[in-house]
Amino acid sequence: MSTESFQLLAHDQKYPTWDISPSQVKQLAKELAQKETELFDQIAKVTDPTIENTLQPFAQFFNENSFPENQLTFYQHVSTDKSLRDASTEAEELLDKNSIEQWSREDAFKTFEKLNAALEKATSTVDPESLRYVSKTLTSFKRNGLALPAEQREKVKKLQVELSNLKVQFSKNYNEDDGFICFTEKELAGVPQNVLEQFQKIEENGETKLKVTFKYPDIFPVFKYAENADTRKAANIAYGNRCAENDEILAKIIRIRYDIAKELGYDTFSDYVLEERMAKKKDTVLDFLDDLRTKLKPVAENNLKELKELKKADLEKRGLASDDNFYAWDFNFYNEKLLAEKYQVDNNKIAEYFPLQSTIDKMLQFYEIIFDIKFVKLTPQSNDTWHEDVQQYAIFQNISKGEIEHMGAIYFDLHPRTGKYGHAANFGLGPGYLKQDGKTRHAPVTALVCNFTKPTKDKPSLLKHDEVVTFFHELGHGIHNILSQTKYARFHGTSVERDFVETPSQMLEYWCWSKDEIKKLSSHYETGQQIDDDLVDQLIKTKHVNTGLFNLRQLFFGLFDMKVHTIDTKEKLSELNLFQTWNEMKDEVTLLPSDGNPTKGYASFGHIAGGYESGYYGYLYSLVFAADIYYTLFKKDPMNTENGVRYRDIILKRGGSKDIMENLEELLGRKPNSEAFLSEIFG
Repeated sequence: MSTESFQLLAHDQKYPTWDISPSQVKQLAKELAQKETELFDQIAKVTDPTIENTLQPFAQFFNENSFPENQLTFYQHVSTDKSLRDASTEAEELLDKNSIEQWSREDAFKTFEKLNAALEKATSTVDPESLRYVSKTLTSFKRNGLALPAEQREKVKKLQVELSNLKVQFSKNYNEDDGFICFTEKELAGVPQNVLEQFQKIEENGETKLKVTFKYPDIFPVFKYAENADTRKAANIAYGNRCAENDEILAKIIRIRYDIAKELGYDTFSDYVLEERMAKKKDTVLDFLDDLRTKLKPVAENNLKELKELKKADLEKRGLASDDNFYAWDFNFYNEKLLAEKYQVDNNKIAEYFPLQSTIDKMLQFYEIIFDIKFVKLTPQSNDTWHEDVQQYAIFQNISKGEIEHMGAIYFDLHPRTGKYGHAANFGLGPGYLKQDGKTRHAPVTALVCNFTKPTKDKPSLLKHDEVVTFFHELGHGIHNILSQTKYARFHGTSVERDFVETPSQMLEYWCWSKDEIKKLSSHYETGQQIDDDLVDQLIKTKHVNTGLFNLRQLFFGLFDMKVHTIDTKEKLSELNLFQTWNEMKDEVTLLPSDGNPTKGYASFGHIAGGYESGYYGYLYSLVFAADIYYTLFKKDPMNTENGVRYRDIILKRGGSKDIMENLEELLGRKPNSEAFLSEIFG
């Protein structure tokens, strides 16, 4: 099938539009909330519940309204219009409050209780995904306090509304952060010229300075290349103290989570969260993290020894006073120097081989081969995306078989701007589902939101290798959302156990460390030539350079998260000092002290505020599954379409419609194990 035919087929599809005013956002949110209330009213009136009169209308509502709701709340992360971002935040607060209200209704809960009891007694011919939906819905009600007396249930509801509002405010503060730090050009010695050119010049006390924002393309080069330790220190401390207004918000969030868990009968908030995770128990998580820390610490200490020697030699070479200490702001600088001097890896030179658009095009070709799919770039009209920089692609499946099936659309929003979400993430905007006719599917839409350097008049946007890995990772989430084919939106795509959700993306990162694949991805922005073998070989050797220190940093985040969510008494909660806990644990666990310069880094720890609470360990936990899948299916032949399609149809296609451990055992032909993970990390 020709490219032109795919283009015509893609443009025949119906995709969302993005033209809306702040007042419309608020009005639509009110209408959605009203519809949800009417749904629960309807469910509550059912006296003899069946799949047809209870589950089907219930599931249909959430099938059809997931995208409208997600679109309204998505604007706060990407819109250039502050009034629209504010309206989006208000919409989320309103919708969350109403949702909590409805999911706290005893009358609707009783209907589902009756339905579940009837299904358990009967020899049911109901499909497994519908049975799972009923069971999960009942669990959701119970986790909202529906098994509690009325007074206690009302208390839980109020706590949840307050918690929801705080989480939204935390996220808003983070997205709206416009912090910066200023340096003279002399203070920024060592930072590449092309980076210096992107900084805004301002006058401060009669002196020209460069404004370094806390956006990734600005601040990270300072961490990595500024030769002046005082500059790196100042940047590190300022960056660590951004969003300080979230300090008290997070403290309140943790207190409310404790209260909710106790009201629901759990020992700790972690017990409440982990009940719905693969790990199940806090002891499983803590044992995993403690064991990993024990194994990582000697590796990290060796990493540190080498970096200290490098620092000593560097200071001597530059005629500076010796310093036997190695601080948090030294790590990125000397890590970069180690890569350059020991491994001859110059990340700025490597970036020349990965111009953004060329790399994206080649990356999409990889995914096309592995999963037997086709990306078709669309030409958006003015209201087809939320910003002029956004790219849109349609995706089709089963190309080799000639059974071409439209799967959905994906958006790429890749450059930083004021008010935009500051990390890299995939937002599953609209889940797919089986329509009421039982034959046709509603196609999903998803969005990658990243913050890569913008192109200039002289150069395209050039990706560092770690940014290539980041894009590959986030695209993995996007593809999970697009290739999933569940009956219900409730289980679509990444709606899996939170401590598995990173596995598909982490597994795909391996392609960025495979020699043949790196070369195929590369194309020098001036000559078009592939990266040479020697540079690739040296790059691959750096995959686990300083892996001990890097993973201890991840471990610190996970341990801090568990620390604040495993508090089991009011006395311990009242004694919790986030500032002290964060800084003491950070120095102790990471082995990179701050020399008595504590920060409020937890105030910008977005994961812990919403989404990964008592779940950040999942980034390390899921690496075990990712390594096992890659080593078993792809290590010998990364571009094997047969294995890719098998993985696609067992893991990605099923989303959360089936227990993930059953899927893993089917895919691997055995229970997953940690052998590949340990081999990968420790050799």
